[in-house]
Amino acid sequence: MSWLVYAVLSAFFAALVGIVGKIGVSEVDPVTATAIRAVIMAFLSVLFAYGLGKTDLSKVDRNALLFISLAGLFGALSWMAYFKALSIGEASRVIPVDRASVLVALVLAVLILGESLTIQKVVGGILVFIGVLIISL
Repeated sequence: MSWLVYAVLSAFFAALVGIVGKIGVSEVDPVTATAIRAVIMAFLSVLFAYGLGKTDLSKVDRNALLFISLAGLFGALSWMAYFKALSIGEASRVIPVDRASVLVALVLAVLILGESLTIQKVVGGILVFIGVLIISL
């Protein structure tokens, strides 16, 4: 499958996270909900790695481990903030603002990864920003 199929699946599942997460945090503390989610994700990740035979950690160098660990840290912080926002805000407003992370990622991809900034990316970023403003205000 192409990257686009996986990206669309990611967006679909991420949307479901917001909807079912909103239902879940209606009567559960957001930190507790995040911890439960993390345990489920860890279990399934290990299960997938084992099932696919991807358990050779000797191939993970220190640099990769550092950045993967940082991604885990930032992911956990994002989940904490996301579930807290869902617990006190409307899902239809929280989720689009959360997805505005695409704007931050676009800027960081240019600044840190050296990716090119094309007119399509600029126009798309502006449209995402306008959309988030319209939905969230």
